[in-house]
Amino acid sequence: MSPVPGVAPLPFAPAAVVFDMDGLMLDSERAINACMARAARELGHDLPDSLWLAMVGKGEAVCRSMLAGRVGAEAAERLLAHSGALYDAVAAAGIDHRPGIVELLRWLVARGIPRAVATSTRRPLALSKLEAAGLRSYFDAICTSSDVARPKPAPDVYLLAAGKLGVEPARCLVLEDSPTGVRAALAAGMTPVQVPDMLAPDEEVRALGHRIVASLAEAQRLLEARLAEEA
Repeated sequence: MSPVPGVAPLPFAPAAVVFDMDGLMLDSERAINACMARAARELGHDLPDSLWLAMVGKGEAVCRSMLAGRVGAEAAERLLAHSGALYDAVAAAGIDHRPGIVELLRWLVARGIPRAVATSTRRPLALSKLEAAGLRSYFDAICTSSDVARPKPAPDVYLLAAGKLGVEPARCLVLEDSPTGVRAALAAGMTPVQVPDMLAPDEEVRALGHRIVASLAEAQRLLEARLAEEA
């Protein structure tokens, strides 16, 4: 019987766990959206909240294109620059944790299970965000979009993380919040568990066949049950 009703037990005891960052460990999606909305207001744009929600999990180029379609290319660049400055200040102060992340990381550390970050954020900002949030020291490797040729949903950043940890991709568990990240993990040959944040998985996402849980605490329960079987 699964420790999480409706979710299949893990098929193996992971040799490593690889974490997404934004929206999974840090409550940064809400912070980013708030900065975008504030920047739009301050620059005189009347844009709906649904636009910011539609950008969740999208890459920078896609978001720029979506904005340009609304306000024009030049105005989109100004808006992105202004929101970026606002967000940098928020990140420097330390973005709130997603519930359960510290407990899960401490549990993994206590059991000697290697841990890596695989994020679409550029390296300087990723490192500063993890440092400000007090999470950087929990990880054996930090892999970012600066370190790979192709961003998610390409598998590059996840394959890099597995290589840094010295673990075969098939033995890695991935924790992700976004469909884009889930697709990247599957493309890497890893086993993803999705912990959705702002966007509930639709039918297309659920058709990928991966595990979806409501919280990091539920993800930890899956891990605890699997490791108990191995003991």
